[in-house]
Formats: sequence, C-alpha cells, structure tokens
Amino acid sequence: MPVITIDAPKLTKEQKSELVKSFAEKASEVMGLPVEAMVILIREVDAENVGVGNILLCDRQ
Repeated sequence: MPVITIDAPKLTKEQKSELVKSFAEKASEVMGLPVEAMVILIREVDAENVGVGNILLCDRQ
C-alpha cells in the first residue's frame, strides 16, 4: 500500500480533496495499482516551522 505524504501550508477542505484525488489517481496510473490502495497524508506546516537556507519561511514572505 503506497503512502504519499504532502507537506503544505494551511489548505481548505476543497484544496485537500483536490490534492488527494489528483495524487491518488496519478499514482494509481503510474504504479498500476488500484486507486483504493493509495494512502495520502497531508501535513499542514506553518511558515514559522520551515527554514529555507538560513531563513525561516515566514521571514521571507
């Protein structure tokens, strides 16, 4: 059972639904497995918890 993890900023329920549908369908197509076998995890990450280079993401915006 493939597990796909997505780290993203805060998303709406509609955005999450679209991501899950898109990733599951494409992964199913590429791997030749049923879409029901795909597990998609979405972790919402605040910009203050992400560093890019030596700067917090929240300080770059």
